[in-house]
Amino acid sequence: MTFLRAAVCAALFLAAFARALAAEDVTLSSPDGAVEITGTLLGFDGEFYRVQTQFGELTVDGSGVSCEGPGCPSLSGFVAEITLAGSSTMSEVLLPALIEGFALRNGYQTRREPLPQGNFSHVLLRGQQPAARFTFTASNTDAGFAALIADEADVAMALREIRPLEQKAARAAQLGDLTGPGRSRVLALDAFVPVVAPGNPVREISLPQLAQVLSGRIANWQELGGPDAPISLHMPVSGSGLAQAVEDKLMAPFGAGFAPQIRRHDRSSTLVRQVLVDPFSIGIASYAEKGAARMLTLTGPCGFSLQASRWAVKTEDYPLTVPMFLYLPARRLPKVARDFLTYVRGPAAQAVIRRAGFVDQAPELIPVSRQGSRFANAILAAEGEAGLEELQRLVTVLGGMRRLTASFRFEPGSARPDAQSRSNIEQLARALEAGEFDAKEIVFAGFSDGVGPAEVNRQIALKRAGAVRDAVVKAAETADISRVRIRTEGFGEALPMACDDSAWGRQINRRVEVWVR
Repeated sequence: MTFLRAAVCAALFLAAFARALAAEDVTLSSPDGAVEITGTLLGFDGEFYRVQTQFGELTVDGSGVSCEGPGCPSLSGFVAEITLAGSSTMSEVLLPALIEGFALRNGYQTRREPLPQGNFSHVLLRGQQPAARFTFTASNTDAGFAALIADEADVAMALREIRPLEQKAARAAQLGDLTGPGRSRVLALDAFVPVVAPGNPVREISLPQLAQVLSGRIANWQELGGPDAPISLHMPVSGSGLAQAVEDKLMAPFGAGFAPQIRRHDRSSTLVRQVLVDPFSIGIASYAEKGAARMLTLTGPCGFSLQASRWAVKTEDYPLTVPMFLYLPARRLPKVARDFLTYVRGPAAQAVIRRAGFVDQAPELIPVSRQGSRFANAILAAEGEAGLEELQRLVTVLGGMRRLTASFRFEPGSARPDAQSRSNIEQLARALEAGEFDAKEIVFAGFSDGVGPAEVNRQIALKRAGAVRDAVVKAAETADISRVRIRTEGFGEALPMACDDSAWGRQINRRVEVWVR
């Protein structure tokens, strides 16, 4: 916390200092000269000027004014500048691939320009003339948020949600609420997975055991059913989004801290190579970059068993899913950046994301026949005849339907959907607006944890399903909802995804799924 606070404050100071050095006055005048706006030019996106005036920051349409003064940009040779800072995982492969796809689709040529300290730019060209420059400052998620807050970057690349301290700093920097609508976007999905060498005899591990291994409380493979040998630990570097996701999603819920003997790696590929050559090691790697290492199956004392797969990550059934976020400023971005952000939501970009090895956001429908492991886990967890009857009702109601890969979960201790779910609400709303579900039936199916009376849990689950349905319908402003049959169902604790023996497991089980016929 202290380091993060210092980083944010330092970034704010440096940005303010840089802006003071670069400040240049401009005067924007209407064609008849009746209106003049004088101030310091903060930016120009090819269409609009941003000017700091005695009345505050103003955004002015460039087509209706003339610009005079030393700060006025060249209109004929304008090059859109977009700076992205943060996660090296996103900047090394995923975003450059998406920029190449965007350029190909829109008739640009591209040129990669190396920069100091391993950074780089992707330049979009019309013929030989630069039209836009995407500059990447690759480091980690912490630095990405600090750069966005300090106005040193236009976009932050993050492998986790923004934290409360960063939200506070953003408000202090007059960036508003970065958790609000339109301020973040889930670009793709990844997950962190426990990996071992292929020859390691251990095949599965529970989440409490994994937390104990990473904290050093379990130090010998014999305690996991393996050989009598010490466990060698490997993790991504501290401050990386993946390491912080492990801290937030795994260690914190179990009240565990990391063991001091963990070996840290700046790249998942390096980590995986170390695991492959050491038969007594375990590492936490990116699902997209697990290579030849073998993933351990996650288990629990209630009998559930789950392995990471593309569908399990996409539906967030795999509990260690990591959304890959783009966080955006309150101000307007250049048109080419807005076009790029539109492109990354489309089907062409989803194909690029899959080819890059990550899990895309394109909606898919999963038939009941592919739900076998989930139903098997549910049968094992069912308590008594009443539990099996509710499971039978679920199969009867949802039989013949297919499950949409978008799921909805909630912030801890809150009825507010989490960041990934808010993105899913927008995505489903756009599909409704496009008529993709016309003449179809959609069921919002709510589920709960197993704490408390079964009927109360069913009512709570039904209420959650209704809340998600209402949020989606509200977001689908231009959709003709009368063309779609929409209803809600509550199945309570009938289909658990994790054990209820921890706060973390109960939170995972509280969710809403979407089924389509």
